Amino acid sequence: MSETALNYNWSVASFTPQQKQHKKRIMKVKATARSGFTLVEIMIVVAIIGLLAAIAIPNFVKARTTSQANACINNLRQYDGAVQQYALENKLPSSAVYTLGNLTNYIKLDSTGNLPACPAGGTYSAGAAVVNPPTCSLSSATPPHALP
Repeated sequence: MSETALNYNWSVASFTPQQKQHKKRIMKVKATARSGFTLVEIMIVVAIIGLLAAIAIPNFVKARTTSQANACINNLRQYDGAVQQYALENKLPSSAVYTLGNLTNYIKLDSTGNLPACPAGGTYSAGAAVVNPPTCSLSSATPPHALP
């Protein structure tokens, strides 16, 4: 770069044609023909996404299993309340035996006309008597699907 180009005051409004040409050469921005991301940059982004996924996925799985267990426990509470109402309306003693089929009039059925099922895939069974609440086959799972 010449000495005059460094010391030249570009704010002056009048330029000679030679000065205009010189200004264009100095002020020209060189654009590269190759633009985009390098392989290293892409690998870093993929590594960061993988790290975030490795942290997030186990938390999502844990939240899902906890949610399913809570929904199952709420279903068991509904069944137990229905058993108590069934026994009260039919004047059954606390030692009376019942089936889940007896509860269809006391619980809101799902869209297919069945009693609500365990969201984790377990099966419900009636207690031995009215005083025993219904149970889920996943009562030994973690977290347990059992009434407290």
